[in-house]
Amino acid sequence: MASEKEVSAVGRILADPQVPLTARFRALFTLRNLGGAEAIDWISKTFVDESALLKHELAYCLGQMQDEKAIPILEVVLKDTTQEPMVRHEAGEALGAIGNPEVLDLLKEYSKDPVIEVAETCQLAVRRLEWLMNGGDQIEDGVDGNPYTSVDPAPPAPRKSVSELRAQLLDEALPLFERYRAMFALRNMGTEEAVLALGDGLQCGSALFRHEIGYVLGQMQHEASIPQLQAVLERDGESAMVRHECAEALGAIGKESCLQTLRRYREDSERVVKESCEVALDMYEYENSTQFQYADGLLRLQRVQ
Repeated sequence: MASEKEVSAVGRILADPQVPLTARFRALFTLRNLGGAEAIDWISKTFVDESALLKHELAYCLGQMQDEKAIPILEVVLKDTTQEPMVRHEAGEALGAIGNPEVLDLLKEYSKDPVIEVAETCQLAVRRLEWLMNGGDQIEDGVDGNPYTSVDPAPPAPRKSVSELRAQLLDEALPLFERYRAMFALRNMGTEEAVLALGDGLQCGSALFRHEIGYVLGQMQHEASIPQLQAVLERDGESAMVRHECAEALGAIGKESCLQTLRRYREDSERVVKESCEVALDMYEYENSTQFQYADGLLRLQRVQ
């Protein structure tokens, strides 16, 4: 158990805009792993930062911590229309991840937000809370468990063939929640066939959906997804939210071809993409060092004992 002084020392690194972003990310994920009220307080203070990428990861970490002490700040961020859409979206997802039904009315309200990524996120969060309230967190027969540590915005679908899950994943007439269920079922399979099916989702219409595909491919760290992830990062007119997630996924995979692509885009005109490439390259370096280990496919920092 870290002392208050130790938590504060890490928190000051996170909150200092003069510190390199990569070091601040490492501080953030250290705080996430330490947990507790003071860690949440330091994370909460940093939502005034200018980096949308950092603020998006602040919200992500608060959701993954599943500590109800984070609910008030996440509500503030979701309601704040001056925050970037990707930050507000992540706050809505985090509220769903924490799983307290007291936020249901707020999420229903923002399910109609004019920013489509925020609206779709809140719709998913509402469905997740309703699923939890109906006992959905009980172990289901015929459902593969999550081999990762992530708290996901939807539970995996019951076990089916890859072709059946792919059809569910790509059916844009289905509710997004059902398509996400297919997404996480394919992820949990972990096979190359499942990876390729997920990659097809990078052509779907919803930017939120494409961004989540990038996230799960990063978790899986399978080389078969590299060409599709690179194509999205390089795609003219693609949402920065999607491109950034694909950049982080390439960093998680960490093959030489991934690193070459990330080096090309580390000066991208979109700040969130540029910073994602910087952090992804840092993730790779630390994955191959003895000081820290990134896991979860997306910058989950753990001290190596």
